[in-house]
Formats: sequence, structure tokens, C-alpha cells
Amino acid sequence: MASVSLFAAFRRFVSRNMKIRRMNECSWTDRIRTSNRTASFLVAVTPLSFLIYERVARFSPVRALDSAQEVLEQADYLYSCGETQKLHQLLVHHKDSDDAEFLWRLARASRDLTSLSSISSDEKKRLTYEALDYAKRALEKNEASFAAHKWFAICLSDVGDYEGIKVKLGNSYIIRNHLERAIELNPKDATSIHILGYWCFAFAELAWYQRKVAAVIFASPPTATYEEALAFFLKAEEVDPNFYSKNLLMLGKTFMMLRDEERAALWLTKARDYPAVTEEDKQVHKEALELLKKLNR
Repeated sequence: MASVSLFAAFRRFVSRNMKIRRMNECSWTDRIRTSNRTASFLVAVTPLSFLIYERVARFSPVRALDSAQEVLEQADYLYSCGETQKLHQLLVHHKDSDDAEFLWRLARASRDLTSLSSISSDEKKRLTYEALDYAKRALEKNEASFAAHKWFAICLSDVGDYEGIKVKLGNSYIIRNHLERAIELNPKDATSIHILGYWCFAFAELAWYQRKVAAVIFASPPTATYEEALAFFLKAEEVDPNFYSKNLLMLGKTFMMLRDEERAALWLTKARDYPAVTEEDKQVHKEALELLKKLNR
């Protein structure tokens, strides 16, 4: 299998189309399983505060709710529904907050806005740097917030897309450190574990010329193996089984790189059969089919 560029690979795992499932960042999000996200289900679990918010928003969209906790609950509900613009509109009124819980959510919302087709290139760049600023402030307010560490790592990687290969590589240790800290703070967060696995996979297949660049930047350039990547992907699956189609795909791809075709086919089949809810799920389905064909399955 041909080596894939680190930056193409790393960009995929923090793809702006990525719908991170089951993040356990708050109790409300935990109660809504994305895989069961049907209209009737959402209506059944819609909190009264959200219904009030929707009614009030028709007349005064910028009116703040009395309780900070209510705002956070609204934010998590909107996120679970994929209401990116409404979510950003709700949270941006709290951009000067001293509460890390608002700031990391605003970093995530700003970043998610960049995936919308209506957003211009200049606006995407502005939002990317804005998201990093919010994540950085969240960390300053609460170093013990695992979500702040995770989103800082993701947003820092995004900014590297605008600053070139040396900056991207230079930030790689920082990104890993924050992902490891996020996992230390919350060992049950499957997405942080998955992303760290992708970090390892990307460096395991680093092209020779990129390794030369890394050697110039670092006395000891970042390295990783497919075995390390596999351990993280398996751990993510253990923490939250079947939580994310991309994790199933990456398990299949990693086993392929390790020349274990039987187990590769097993995980690729699971990725192929995963319910295609999002565009990313559909892309995973397509790639899994193509890889299964290579394995004659």
C-alpha cells in the first residue's frame, strides 16, 4: 500500500466533516446516542428548556438564558442535532466568559462552521484561528478540562494547514502531549484515544522526505509504529464499542499495514456495514468497500 502524506492523513482525522460521536463531554450528550438519532427519538427527549429557547429565539435570538447550565444544555442539544450555526450564535454571546465549559464548546462550534459550504476561504481561515484562540483560553481557565486539551490539539493541527510543513511538524509533539493529557483526565473518552491512534498511524507512514524535514526541526523526530496505532484504535473500541465508523475503518487499514488480512477484513466489513448517517460515514463505507475488494472479500 502506497505511503500517504502525513498531512493528508492528519487532516483526515481532524476532518472538518468529522462528526465526533459519544464524546462524553457532558451528561446531556451522553444521553443522546447519535446512532439512534431519529426525529421521533429527539422529540421524545427534548428538554423543556430547549423548547422554551426555540420559542423565545423567534422573537429575540440573542436573549441569554438565565442559567449558565441551561445554556450549556442548549449547546449540547444543538450539537447533537448538527445545528452548527444556531450553536455558534448561542455560544458567541459568551465569548468573553471565564468558564472553560463555554470556551471549548465555542472553539468546537467555530471549527465546525468551517465545514459549511457557505463559508468563504477567508472566513474559514479566520474561524480556524478563532477556534484555536478559544481553545487556548479554555485551557488557561481550566487546565484540568480534558475537552479543552482535546480541542486545543485539534485546533492547533488545523492552524498548521495555513502555516506550512515546518510549523505542522513542529507542533506535532505539542498535539500529542495535549491528547495524552486529555486521555489522562478522561480515560473513557474514545475520541481522544482514536485521534491519538491516528497521530501514530500518520507518523508510522511518514514519507522519507518528511522525515528529513522532521530531522532538521527535532533532535529526536517524532516516531510511531502501526502497532502503537493499533493499540489505540483497539482501546477506543474497548472504551466505546462501535462508536465511530472511522475507528472501524482505521482498524482494518492498520491490520492491512501489518499484513493480517483476516482481521483486516473483519474490521473493514464492520466499517462497510456501519449505518451511513453522515457524509463521513458514506465516505468510510466507500473506502471500506474498495479495500475489501483489494483483499478479494
